[in-house]
Amino acid sequence: MKIRTITTGISLESLQEKEKIKQAAEFNQQGQIEFEKQGYEVQTTRIATNSWEEYLQPLSKSEVINEIQSLEQLCQSLNIHFFNIGYADKPETIAIIPDINKNTSIIYCSSKIGDRQTGINFENARESAKVIKCISQETENGYGNFRFCAWANCQPNIPFFPTAYHTGNTSFSIGLELGDLVMEAFSQAHDILPAEQKLQLLLEVELKKIAVIAEKISDKFQVLYTGIDTSLAPSLDKENSIAFAYEKLMDGKFGNSGTLAISGMLTRVLKNVSVKICGYSGLMLPVCEDVGLATRANEQTYDITNLLLYSAVCGCGLDTVPIPGDITIEKITAILIDMATLAIKLNKPLSSRLFPIPNKKAGEMTRFNSPYLVDCKIFTVD
Repeated sequence: MKIRTITTGISLESLQEKEKIKQAAEFNQQGQIEFEKQGYEVQTTRIATNSWEEYLQPLSKSEVINEIQSLEQLCQSLNIHFFNIGYADKPETIAIIPDINKNTSIIYCSSKIGDRQTGINFENARESAKVIKCISQETENGYGNFRFCAWANCQPNIPFFPTAYHTGNTSFSIGLELGDLVMEAFSQAHDILPAEQKLQLLLEVELKKIAVIAEKISDKFQVLYTGIDTSLAPSLDKENSIAFAYEKLMDGKFGNSGTLAISGMLTRVLKNVSVKICGYSGLMLPVCEDVGLATRANEQTYDITNLLLYSAVCGCGLDTVPIPGDITIEKITAILIDMATLAIKLNKPLSSRLFPIPNKKAGEMTRFNSPYLVDCKIFTVD
């Protein structure tokens, strides 16, 4: 089991609070050292802030871009590789995101398109669709959308990017990569019930170890610990693929009958581990971040509608899904609204990170040049 991220959240009133950013970076480094002393691999450390509207709102578009570029330079000087400026919640600020994306390389952000209290914000959904389309056209192979998503009903303290944002006092959360434990549990079982019981036992043991270390770090450095996001983060390692783990229990391939039941079972386990949890704590199915999911996408064993269906009983929504480059803003908007409808109706956090691929159609292969993504065929969007 690997620690995917230690994510520290800070609240800013302006980007002049450089000391607060520096302190967060130093805390992340110390936290990484503490976990590595116990034999854990920490893949990344990250920082997330409150909504950037709160500390950049009075500025003009060009001033916002300049401030965020200066922020990125500071991050690079502090060896920070993942920094999230939170979300935009107004159409006019959502509209600035393509320029932020184009002029930075390590800055992540998101847009809010609805929550349980206020319902779906259709104007924000459409503006977010425009952002997705624009970023796809302005970055190589549409890769810029790796650093942007639209979400509904997501709370603070999600450690995973690009959804992460923060409120209140400085705190930290942990994101894990649990594919190896799922594969172990499912390989030792031949049916869904014993697989569930085996996975529950494995997670109880392993996550309690993580929680104990995290609590000690919290006490030692006096930084609030908000919990573990137990979500099954993806793997580019074939042995730990989420999709291939499913197939240990199925008479068929991921996407065939039984996929929904296993998705529901996984989420049931992930939400019922007796440690402090936060964030999604559900099942992630990011198509281009898991070699098994990409393989089955190439074989067309599932589609976007299936992914939305699985989101009803599990995970984080639509993640790293490649779609045709000529898709209309109206169709992207419709996808986002479908996702938001599920999130609000079922009162769960969901997000959409979509990749329109410029000059490519459904069925053609992506050509990403990224250590974080695996190529697969582009999905059809009806």
